[in-house]
Amino acid sequence: MMNKLLRQIIIILVYRISWRKLFFLGAVITLTGLVLQSPLLPYPMTKRIFDPPDTVSSYKSLNRTFRLREITLVSRGKKFESLPVASVFDSLNSSAKPNRVVPVGEEGEIVSQTSSRNRKIWAQVIAKPLSPPPPHSPPRNHTLLNYIWSLTPEEGLVYAKKEIEKASAVIDDPDLYAPLFRNVSVFKRSYELMELILKVYIYQEGKRPIFHQPYLRGIYSSEGWFMRFLEGNRQFVTRDPEKAHLFYLPYSAHQMEMALYKPDSHNIKRLSIFLRDYVNMLAAKHRFWNRTHGSDHFLVACHDWGPYTLTEHKELTKNPIKALCNADVSEGIFTEGKDVSLPETTIRNPRRPLRDLGGKRVSQRPILAFFAGKMHGRVRPILRKYWNAKDDEEMKIYGPLPKKISKEMTYAQHMKSSKFCICPMGFEVNSPRIVEAIYYECIPVIIADNFVPPLNEVLDWSAFSVIMPEKDIPKLKEILSAIPMRRYLIMQNNVKMLQKHFRWNPRPVRYDMFHMILHSIWLSRLNQIQLHESL
Repeated sequence: MMNKLLRQIIIILVYRISWRKLFFLGAVITLTGLVLQSPLLPYPMTKRIFDPPDTVSSYKSLNRTFRLREITLVSRGKKFESLPVASVFDSLNSSAKPNRVVPVGEEGEIVSQTSSRNRKIWAQVIAKPLSPPPPHSPPRNHTLLNYIWSLTPEEGLVYAKKEIEKASAVIDDPDLYAPLFRNVSVFKRSYELMELILKVYIYQEGKRPIFHQPYLRGIYSSEGWFMRFLEGNRQFVTRDPEKAHLFYLPYSAHQMEMALYKPDSHNIKRLSIFLRDYVNMLAAKHRFWNRTHGSDHFLVACHDWGPYTLTEHKELTKNPIKALCNADVSEGIFTEGKDVSLPETTIRNPRRPLRDLGGKRVSQRPILAFFAGKMHGRVRPILRKYWNAKDDEEMKIYGPLPKKISKEMTYAQHMKSSKFCICPMGFEVNSPRIVEAIYYECIPVIIADNFVPPLNEVLDWSAFSVIMPEKDIPKLKEILSAIPMRRYLIMQNNVKMLQKHFRWNPRPVRYDMFHMILHSIWLSRLNQIQLHESL
């Protein structure tokens, strides 16, 4: 009997009731109730929903609504403290009505409103129109920003340099690991001032693909990623050249090679002439190059030929800040202290630039040292001559990694399983293996005389790498084996902490590769300023 009754109820609910009509009727009733009640509300519905008042009560006086945040009462010649109403409600029980305002005495006690004197005071307070509360004073950093924005570019640079000299000591900053830096306090202050002050003007002249078209793949991708992030940046880029502290020449050395170089010609003069004509065009069209002879301009080029494509223009060779992967001080083009050593990174998949980061624990790194690569340049043949994977199991030194071995353990797995990763120069002093070693938490061993390590003006490379003269290649194993395990563990931990500064994130974040490169360029610009200049 019960089952039959239950079945009939279910049939009625499912098949005989029009739920669509029922829901529609409920919506109509709800909206009707809201419309009828809205004239009675103290605020419009939109005001109540989207901007609810943060006051506890309101009173209408002289056809105006005054919000009571604080009430000051005077009784028997004594002043009551002015306290926020919300703090009063905290002391009341839940039965207190939210539209009541309770005065508080000097000692924090609730004042009784039963006395006739207090009732008179309340009547006077309510009768008088209350002026709105004073506006909050702006934070101090707004004042600082207004001051900074009022400065000319040159005055801003002088101000920044003076502030850096007064940098306070940094202790236990969660974002910066002090052992990695030459002076973490100076770096942090300089970086903060860069965020506040720096403005870069990007020349719009120049056609694609050489200009304004970043190439994001391969070993020369650093110049492309930097171009991409700077041209898409709103914080540092200005459209007004009169406000700029720096001027960016937005070309890609790799794209220029692809567009202009004749294969197997072994002649790059055509590329140099092209850049010379471009700079001459800018100097004729704008006054900014001639104003400083290019010293407040900068370029970013990771191609090996980057320095050599500048030689047809004397000022272009000497004056601008050059961020170059080929940071060779012996060529007479890269100047340590003025120019910036650009990290060379290999990006295989631009959609996932941070793929496959990390490495194994120290206990799972049986290989003392590893290298695999082509045998070009002056250093690699010497390295291969003295060290061979067949002769020493701890020293995995190869030419190109043999296919048989790579099937068992890939190139990346070798680096992740090695304590030290050898980074010898090739045709030029720079090598993408330095950043690869950092990614795989392997201590880089740099063998390239006359090479300035990346971001050397701020980073202390002795804390996380081994920089070895070329003449010491025969003693390579002896030098690496002599490093105590305690020292090695510290260095390897430093490599892990360093990773964040060498990452090309899908979107730039503080202290990443993009910002570190930009900061080094900013620091080089500051170094041009003489402190005898005054505001």
